[in-house]
Amino acid sequence: MFREMRRFKQLLPQEAAVDILNRNTSGVLALTGDDNYPYAVPISYVYNDGKLYFHSAKSGHKIDAIKNHEKVSFCVIDQDQIVPKEYTTYYRSVIAFGKAHLVEDMDEMRRFATALAMKYSADFKDGISKAIDSSIKNMAIIEMTIDHITAKEAIELVNEKKG
Repeated sequence: MFREMRRFKQLLPQEAAVDILNRNTSGVLALTGDDNYPYAVPISYVYNDGKLYFHSAKSGHKIDAIKNHEKVSFCVIDQDQIVPKEYTTYYRSVIAFGKAHLVEDMDEMRRFATALAMKYSADFKDGISKAIDSSIKNMAIIEMTIDHITAKEAIELVNEKKG
């Protein structure tokens, strides 16, 4: 169903994909938008129990796109080091394909809103519950179930590891 990576020597193990997701703070969620145009939106996220979670307003282009077409992809760039003298970049990234839906259960929404807040505001955890209480009525939580995930890095980084 999913293509094999053409540059398979640059494929990173699944654990590396998870590490990339856990250590980064933003990525690009790609959806099928209005009139079937691709719609890619930068977004904060949290990776939890093999799924990705995003928060959003309850309405807008992103929400409409998810309601109309559940298949999405999500990309995170972990490294993008430009190397001008070699006419290349030393990159590392992950891309996940899956299906997105809105979390409807209020307890689940609160759980994932808390996970998101802890990722981005752990130093202010005493105020998380109050912040969620004040905004949850206007919030949507999107859950992305991952069907396929790959991580890849520049061949120069692969060779560097080999010594």
